[in-house]
Amino acid sequence: MRALRYDRFGEAEQVVKLVELPEPGAPGPGEVLVDMLYAPLNFHDLLRIGGHVAQPELPAVAGNEGVARVVEVGDGVDGIGPGDLVVLPLLLGTWRERLIAPAAGMAPLPVGDLRQFSMLGSNTPTAGLALSEYVSLEKGDWVVQSSGNGGVGRNVIALAKQRGLRTASVVRRPELINELMAAGADVVVLDGPDLATRIAAAIGGAPVHLAIESVGGRVADELIDLLAPGGTLVRYSATDAIDQDGRGAAKDVTVTFLFVAAFDYAAKIAPVIAETLPLLRSGDLRVPVEAVYDLAEFDTAVARLKRGGKVLLRIQR
Repeated sequence: MRALRYDRFGEAEQVVKLVELPEPGAPGPGEVLVDMLYAPLNFHDLLRIGGHVAQPELPAVAGNEGVARVVEVGDGVDGIGPGDLVVLPLLLGTWRERLIAPAAGMAPLPVGDLRQFSMLGSNTPTAGLALSEYVSLEKGDWVVQSSGNGGVGRNVIALAKQRGLRTASVVRRPELINELMAAGADVVVLDGPDLATRIAAAIGGAPVHLAIESVGGRVADELIDLLAPGGTLVRYSATDAIDQDGRGAAKDVTVTFLFVAAFDYAAKIAPVIAETLPLLRSGDLRVPVEAVYDLAEFDTAVARLKRGGKVLLRIQR
């Protein structure tokens, strides 16, 4: 079977190679054998390939998430069977045609868009857990985020609205303002000077206890300035360091990093995915896909990702 594998850490275009691997065999107790269908290509995939986060044992098959069709189930697996579509647990090496995965927490997906389903494994629980695991929020509270137009950002908007929260999202292109407002955002602010002051004005000076951030640098500093004392900045992608003991401590703000794969799949991640499925059916959540590539087009896919937009890998030929 085909797979994208790397045997050393580095730039993805240099270390990831398309190879032929043996078939995975039969699933054991509590496991399922699946055919991979679609898998996203995200910047956190590139960080893992580079050895910056969650280093796997090498050689490793790349790919952190995806949607698959069940081929065979092992002993003791209930609730799913051959032919069912499932979202996979994270960090299994999904950029290959077939694999064996633990069944815990898996549930059959309804009829729907396979490409949208493929993006539920990481961005969706990142958004949902950022909203629930760090700050106790009440209905009507404001949540502020950078990268509002990204996969996590669009999930934050949809899930926050469903939970009765209000969102203020930062974008870098003015044409995204109306697009995100149509997607359910309450406030959308263009990045630039005096960002914290402009967000505060847009939300009427309401206190902000949770900010969700992926850009780093000045934007992260601005969100710290915006937070009320005792608030929390949840970071999920940016790898630059923040002087938590300086800027954050001066305002009594906690800065924390969310790594979604550290959460239990069955207990924490799968429930957020289930919560999101009605939003996909209704159209209240949709992440635009810019391009889809075959495994053999990996280098082109990486180049497209770096230009911006959501990129998927089509696994089956």
